[in-house]
Amino acid sequence: MTDTQDRKIRVGILGASGYTGGDLVRLLVRHGAVDIVFMTADRHAGKQMDTVFPHLFGLELPPLVSVDELAWSAVDVDVVFCCLPHGTTQNIVKQILTENDSIRVVDLSADFRLDDADTYAEWYGHPHYATEIQPLAVYGLPEYYRERVVSSRLVANPGCYPTAALLGLLPLVEAGQIDTGDVIIDAKSGVSGAGRGLKENLLFCEAGEGIAPYAIAAHRHAPEIEQEISKHAGGADTHVNFTPHLMPMNRGELCTCYVRMTGGATVADLRQTFEARFSQEPFVSLVPEGVMPSTRHVRGSNYCLVGLFQDRIPGRAIVVAVIDNLVKGSSGEAIQNMNLMFDLPETQGLEQAPLFP
Repeated sequence: MTDTQDRKIRVGILGASGYTGGDLVRLLVRHGAVDIVFMTADRHAGKQMDTVFPHLFGLELPPLVSVDELAWSAVDVDVVFCCLPHGTTQNIVKQILTENDSIRVVDLSADFRLDDADTYAEWYGHPHYATEIQPLAVYGLPEYYRERVVSSRLVANPGCYPTAALLGLLPLVEAGQIDTGDVIIDAKSGVSGAGRGLKENLLFCEAGEGIAPYAIAAHRHAPEIEQEISKHAGGADTHVNFTPHLMPMNRGELCTCYVRMTGGATVADLRQTFEARFSQEPFVSLVPEGVMPSTRHVRGSNYCLVGLFQDRIPGRAIVVAVIDNLVKGSSGEAIQNMNLMFDLPETQGLEQAPLFP
């Protein structure tokens, strides 16, 4: 039992006015073991949360403030969720961890996901500004780093695409049943995955009634996926062909992964491996044989559903993984990590069933 179990965990949220911040609040207000102490949103500083997100009405929430108003040495919270854009989080997280020993951080940006600073600079276009605290970061995929998350001060919440792709692939990688040098990931996400900022390509007339690929051969989640596959393949050189697509829907994510089986493995073997690895996981399930996972099967929930299929090409298999990009792909997974960090039931605040239709 931790001392935080004798009282509610005090939470701060940086960037509460974005989609991930809004969903984080939606989930936390019904968590039962937390109090939201502060929320920042610079453009909306001084406003109440229900003026930014009208669906969050009738809740006792603190007013939004600017992050510049916070003196970290005097802030009395147990954990801070960072929902800020990449590149803006590093210095703030460094400030938090160095100025206040009692605060732990769950970062939902990409700033601490990549182990190698040079790889970060290559893909994000600027040097890493907090290399001295990068070694503190634990990659927050609970199904694989649960024990390290428990004791971490800084959790790097995975990207939405990597969460879905890795949960579908890592059991097979660990078992040596697929070729890690021959992985194709065709990924599709709802528009909320692009953030809440005003962008021309996200206007209804631009994004509606159509499907569009983006960041072809240049998406920043590719090195994150490769990093984790390589780790679980014993350091093997790994390259994935990753192409994301923007879908005309609010939320949801589907990754179709094309793999080459090795060592004489069959799809039946892959199913057996997956079932053995995830049979005790509360949020990851293999769908029955012949069932095709759909984003509508996980909408609003923290679940990941995976389907395994024989390709028509001999020796190849197709892995389909679906999540809600705002829940298991960001805010829900962040709460799952917080639960682990504070010795709470891992599922607390995340038990809601998917919404349908």
